Amino acid sequence: MSPLVLAIANQKGGVGKTTTAINLAAALAAAGNPVLLIDNDPQGNASTGLGVPLAARQGGIYAALTGQRRWQELVHRPEAATPGLALLPADPHLAGAEIELAADPERPFFLRRVIETVQRESDFAFILIDCPPSLGLLTLNGLVAADAVLVPLQCEFFALEGLAHFLKTLETVRQGLNRRAALDGVVLTMFDRRNNLSELVAADARSFFGKKVYETVIPRNVRISEASSHGRSIFAYDPRSAGARAYQSLAEEFLARHRNSPHDRSQ
Repeated sequence: MSPLVLAIANQKGGVGKTTTAINLAAALAAAGNPVLLIDNDPQGNASTGLGVPLAARQGGIYAALTGQRRWQELVHRPEAATPGLALLPADPHLAGAEIELAADPERPFFLRRVIETVQRESDFAFILIDCPPSLGLLTLNGLVAADAVLVPLQCEFFALEGLAHFLKTLETVRQGLNRRAALDGVVLTMFDRRNNLSELVAADARSFFGKKVYETVIPRNVRISEASSHGRSIFAYDPRSAGARAYQSLAEEFLARHRNSPHDRSQ
C-alpha cells in the first residue's frame, strides 16, 4: 500500500507550520506508523528542529530533486526514541533551487518524482512535506506531489484572509496539475483561551470550513518552542506537556479521519 503524502502548507510564516510538521510526524511514528518527513523549506527549520546540524545536510532534498544522489543515502534518523521517524533534510543548496529549476518545463514535478521513487522502495505509512511559507516553486512542488494538504491556521487577526488566498492556489493546482491534492483539513494553532480573539478566529474558521477544521486545537505552549530550540520533538523533550497532549490528540484524529482510506494499512 502506498504511503499517504501530506503537504503541510500555508503561505504565511509564523503559523506553526514546521512545528506541526515535526510533532505530527513524531506522533504518527510513535503510534507505529513509519513516517518520512521531507524538509522542503530552504530555511531548514524542520531539520534544525529535529537536531540535524547544517554541516550534516550537505546531502539533502536538493540532491534528491536534482538526481545527484539516491534518497536512501540522504535520510537521517533524528530521534532514537522514535525509530519510525525519518527525515530528508533541507540542505544549503535548496535556496537556489527555485532559480535553477525555473526554466525547466517539468519544474512542478521534481518532488513528485522523488516521492514516487520513495513509495516504490520503502514501507513508510506517511510522507509529510514541510513546505516554505510562500507560494513559490518549492511549495508548488509540494502541492503537486501531495494526496492531501493540511493547513495550520494561527488564531490571530488576518488569518482567514491569508487562508483564502492559499485555497485559491490549491484549487488552481487541483484543476491543472494534481487532482488528488484535496484539503485534508485546517488545524488551529497558537490558541490562547485567555484571548477573546483566539475564540473568535476559531469560531469563524469552524463556521466557514465546518468539519474540515480539526477538533484538536494546538495551544500556545512554551514547551513546544523549547523543544524545537533543543532539536527535539515535543514528545522527546516533554511528553507530559500540554503541547505533547495536543499533538498526540491531533495525530489520533488524523488517523481516525484516514481510517479505511485507500492508504490505510490497518485493514
